[in-house]
Amino acid sequence: MRDILSRITKWWEAGETFGLATVVRTYRSAPRDPGAALAVVSSSADHEVVGSVSGGCVEGAVYELSLDVCQTSDPVLQTYGVSDDDAFAVGLTCGGIIDIFVEPVDQARFPELGQIAEAVERGEPVAVATVIAGPGQVGARRVIWARDSAHVDSAHVDSARADAVQADGADGWHSGASGTLGSARLDAAVDDDVRGMLAQGLTGIRRYGAQGERRGDELSVFVNSFAPAPRMLVFGAIDFAAAVARVGKFLGYHVTVCDARKVFATASRFPDADEVVVEWPHRFLAATEVDARTVICVLTHDPKFDVPLLEVALRTPAGYIGAMGSRRTHDDRLVRLREVGLTEDELARLRSPIGLDLGARTPEETAVSIAAELIQLRWGGTGHPLTVTDGRIHHQFAG
Repeated sequence: MRDILSRITKWWEAGETFGLATVVRTYRSAPRDPGAALAVVSSSADHEVVGSVSGGCVEGAVYELSLDVCQTSDPVLQTYGVSDDDAFAVGLTCGGIIDIFVEPVDQARFPELGQIAEAVERGEPVAVATVIAGPGQVGARRVIWARDSAHVDSAHVDSARADAVQADGADGWHSGASGTLGSARLDAAVDDDVRGMLAQGLTGIRRYGAQGERRGDELSVFVNSFAPAPRMLVFGAIDFAAAVARVGKFLGYHVTVCDARKVFATASRFPDADEVVVEWPHRFLAATEVDARTVICVLTHDPKFDVPLLEVALRTPAGYIGAMGSRRTHDDRLVRLREVGLTEDELARLRSPIGLDLGARTPEETAVSIAAELIQLRWGGTGHPLTVTDGRIHHQFAG
């Protein structure tokens, strides 16, 4: 829903009613991931549509269902599978299966939508939990806000969870929440699970008993997480860094370029970066928050920068640490890193030379090879041409 959030918020602000269709579960080679969404505004003469749930396979059927839901006001959980031999049959030609939850949305039904959009714009974590199936009230919704969000106030935090807003949890923040899924016990169980999902940027279904028991499977709750964009830290203000920053932004990262040389580290040289920092790389990294979603690209090509930087980087929880250089540079770098005390396990985390073997030469080609490695690690692909592989094309989340 993040991709269409700004547009549907305008509809919401204008007092429109629209059908919101969200992918909540996928099987096999489904083309879109959970959280992908399509919306249809019902009051427009042309029934304006934004977004996509399947890349085109079932959009027509979902469009019609969204209009029906706006008329009936009853949310629907619909499964779409493989199409039959009829060319006009509704289904996924890729062979996958998707579950799509379609619900009517307006200011009365979803009063927090505008504030969710504002939180997402500011990069504040927020999640929406919705009952999509089970004995409870299908369509019941609960919004879980970050503890320090400006939206957590007396108007939005229910009394059952008000105390939680004041306390810090083990993950560094507790949540305030608005709305209820049907019972205080279910709300509490979902709130706890959502905090963990937000920390990892995960979207998906959680199942509970009718009263919130974690061992039950009677009730399905879809959690749509709007976590801040993962960070890409690019070190070395060179032409390769500009290309990497560009592709990193394209992939959805919050990109920072850092270099100690002020003359090279300028915003004009890196227009695609979210920020450009002039500082010694290892000092900047040591003072920067890094988590398992963070990507670190070391492109400095100079031992006086590389070694102290990688000494810090390889002791962070970053999910990807890559360094540019030739085979000889890599071997020399390993010797220097061992001399400063890094272990073999720590060195094994280093991806060097950086990127997949695509034969890349130019900065842009090299950036594509780095992006390809990031995608491969995220989804668990082989990195081989699809023409020589068997089985599913779309892999499950691996990173």
